[in-house]
Amino acid sequence: MLKKKEVAGHLLLNAFIIALGLGMLYPILWLVGASFKPSNMIFSDPGIWPKVFTNQNYIEGWKGIGIVGFDTFFKNSFIICLLSAFANAVFCSLTAYAFARLHFVGKKFWFAVMMMTLMLPSHVTTIPRYIMFRSFGWINTFLPIIVPKFFATDAFFIFLLVQFIRGLPRDIDESALIDGCSKFGIYRRILMPLTLPALITTLLFSFLWTWDDFFNQLLYLTSPDRYTVPMGLRLFLDSSGMSSWGPMFAMSVLSLFPAFILFFSLQKYFVRGIATTGIKG
Repeated sequence: MLKKKEVAGHLLLNAFIIALGLGMLYPILWLVGASFKPSNMIFSDPGIWPKVFTNQNYIEGWKGIGIVGFDTFFKNSFIICLLSAFANAVFCSLTAYAFARLHFVGKKFWFAVMMMTLMLPSHVTTIPRYIMFRSFGWINTFLPIIVPKFFATDAFFIFLLVQFIRGLPRDIDESALIDGCSKFGIYRRILMPLTLPALITTLLFSFLWTWDDFFNQLLYLTSPDRYTVPMGLRLFLDSSGMSSWGPMFAMSVLSLFPAFILFFSLQKYFVRGIATTGIKG
């Protein structure tokens, strides 16, 4: 009798999880279905499966705004995201290595300052950053979005990597020093390969956060040929009510593919990076 109750409990729990998962997937499924519907049937037909299939939304959406095609928006987004992810992975890991392994004056103080920046809202620095980048002549370029990443400005990734490196035994460093390896050599040859799960987590989060970042791109990019995917999608919306919903939904579906491909291809390393990066002293 007890086993039957346990089985029934597991079945109810699984049914609840499946129903919850379907509820979370419904907006995505509706978006995909709407991208294949004629524009005049998108909101009149509430079902997921289109009654009339058409690929015209994808053809029109790929043309963009006429002057600039949507391929340009994808190219710009990939340039910004790949460079930002690379810079975060390299320079945040170098900074994390210094905090976790090296000894220097004011180490605890600067680590505390770095941790305090996690609690500082990014919008507080928006105006100073804009004034500074405008004085550099960087407005309407990718530089304000990419260059700060080369100075390890994302404290979250530094903290993530510091916690991972602290979990690695120090005997590795001491053995390498005895064998004549330099401190940078320890980082490059030993610690960097061992921190691969955390580095991939950093790469994944950096790419996704930059890909979805609309505010900073709207702030610094002013000409359509520099627009990214989020800004390109915004062009389909018209305040006068003549919005191109079909092309916008079609390009929204395409914009999801890089995130899905990246996440599912690196899921194993991502889970390992999160699981092994706990709060370690």
